[in-house]
Amino acid sequence: MRLIGRYELRERIGEGAMAEVWRAHDPSIDRVLAIKLLKQEYRRNPEYAMRFLREAKAAGALAHPSIVTIYDVGEADGYPYIAMELLEGESLDQVLAREGQLSGDRVLAIGGQLAAALSYAHLSGVVHRDIKPANIMLGRDGTSIKILDFG
Repeated sequence: MRLIGRYELRERIGEGAMAEVWRAHDPSIDRVLAIKLLKQEYRRNPEYAMRFLREAKAAGALAHPSIVTIYDVGEADGYPYIAMELLEGESLDQVLAREGQLSGDRVLAIGGQLAAALSYAHLSGVVHRDIKPANIMLGRDGTSIKILDFG
């Protein structure tokens, strides 16, 4: 087991262009969560690390049912991290690859939540700079969403 600050990293569950995502445990409140860590090659550049943390702090100020909840943002032992809600489900790009075109009703349900969440973020002064199917997580019900990665 590896520690980042107080968080116990359990298993790597995802990877993007700039970061890895780990299933983790916060022993101080006995909560399972996700930890996003900036990749090694980007940690070496202070500007990337500052931008990663700045954007996470902006997203962390948002509280909306269709936006992933950020619990903590910081740096421990040279590792910039974001501690966030652990989501069950799969990304919209995975669903589209498996199922192909979605029904009109499902598109409207997803699109309405997406529009409401982005409107809320914009009214709060936060712009999602990378909205795409890979950054939209569908819940187990197949229609509820959470927006990820405000990078």
